[in-house]
Amino acid sequence: MADEFSEPAVPRLASPSIHPSALVLPGAHVHGEVTIAEQAFVLFGAVIRAELDRISIGRQTNIQDNAVLHCDEGIPAVVGERVTVGHAAVVHGAIIGDRALIGIGAKALNRSVVGEGAWLAAGSVLAEGKTVPAWTLAVGVPAKPVRELTTDEVGRADQGVQHYLELAEAYRESFG
Repeated sequence: MADEFSEPAVPRLASPSIHPSALVLPGAHVHGEVTIAEQAFVLFGAVIRAELDRISIGRQTNIQDNAVLHCDEGIPAVVGERVTVGHAAVVHGAIIGDRALIGIGAKALNRSVVGEGAWLAAGSVLAEGKTVPAWTLAVGVPAKPVRELTTDEVGRADQGVQHYLELAEAYRESFG
């Protein structure tokens, strides 16, 4: 039986690269081949662990409390710009497009794709290899696209990103 399994991946214990304008709050853990871009904000309890492949987090993205970002060998996790990854959400080897929203407790699994501006609703699970089209709401377990987002919803997502940018500045003053 041992022949059926490949050799375990060798951990890549590189040091994270965190832009000076990004903010990682106390209690968050960032390890391995992680890149965090300008004005990104990682909140308390988040775990971003990239010992098997790389994780990148785009400009002005917020990774909220207790979110987990991880990846498998050959399956990086890529989170675009101005993305919100909600409380206790999981992004595991997924690609998250710019301006997307990953709801509270939602999960995006290996090789899944959340398109530009799309929303993965709270508690939803996007199965391996599945895609949420751009500017679409996906809901459920397993998550399925249900409709296009409204102009109001897109605006609310943008306001949410702006709120977290302002919150980051307030925390920066506290943790200076």
